Amino acid sequence: MTMDTLHLPFATKRASGARFWRNLSFWGLLPSWLLMGFALILPIAIIAAVSVATRGAHGGFTWDFNLAGYSQILFNEGWTGELEFTPQYLMIIARTFLLAGATTLICLLFAVPVAYFISRQPPSQKAILVYLVTLPFWVSMILRVYAWMIILGKEGTLPRLLENLGFPPGMSFMFNDGATLTAMVYTYMPLMVLPVFASIEKLDGTLIEASHDLYGDRWVTLRRVILPLTAPGILAGAILVFVPSLGAVLEPTLMGGGKQMMMGSLIQLQFGGGRNWPFGAAIAMTLMAVVLIFLIFTALRSARKETAK
Repeated sequence: MTMDTLHLPFATKRASGARFWRNLSFWGLLPSWLLMGFALILPIAIIAAVSVATRGAHGGFTWDFNLAGYSQILFNEGWTGELEFTPQYLMIIARTFLLAGATTLICLLFAVPVAYFISRQPPSQKAILVYLVTLPFWVSMILRVYAWMIILGKEGTLPRLLENLGFPPGMSFMFNDGATLTAMVYTYMPLMVLPVFASIEKLDGTLIEASHDLYGDRWVTLRRVILPLTAPGILAGAILVFVPSLGAVLEPTLMGGGKQMMMGSLIQLQFGGGRNWPFGAAIAMTLMAVVLIFLIFTALRSARKETAK
């Protein structure tokens, strides 16, 4: 074995490293990596660091390692310094998941027939209907929520209409979970309709005709043909609705009146008037961990289905 042969692996590594740095795809993606690093990874790292910091005496925090922010989710320090279990924050977490799940389910129930109707229209009408679905995105979310406050408020449109129909005067549908749920469904409905519509539009119409030819009624066709074949769009819409619903802030604050808090409004309160940044960061990290677990579980489930095929 010669010396040139011994140095061959080192020469190969040096050549591959040179090719890597001359690779145009690396330099082309570098701005995207930097943007993701500074706009996504770095803020998450800062929040994670703050979540294990120590709360300052007058707000803010100090860089002393402390898990009190996480323990405060389940426990509170009593008069004697011992930890006492407090379910109040667990109730807020449970309410958040309940409202987010209900929002996703209601949006799905409305989105499937709407998307199916739009997909069966002529191309010119289809474009207009899709534009009408996306029209709320042209208006600020705050204005849309305030519009529902006008509709459901004590002197709003719905109470006046019910009063004219013989119901007691002075009714109000504001400042409860129902009002929060209504605003969340209205806010996130387009995020469910569009993916479901894109999935249904690709559906082969002959499969629906074949189902009817085999004496399948509309319910059977929906359950055994339309829903299974449009499952990817339904799953995408569910993720697009469920994930932002977990961090909703405007709806529980304005429509719920701050009485029925969700995790998003709780985080905002801790970084604002509560001045407990480590606790707010701990709640934010807990919420992000739950979302990541949900997304990973969904991805693994989809991968198993694809492998089974």
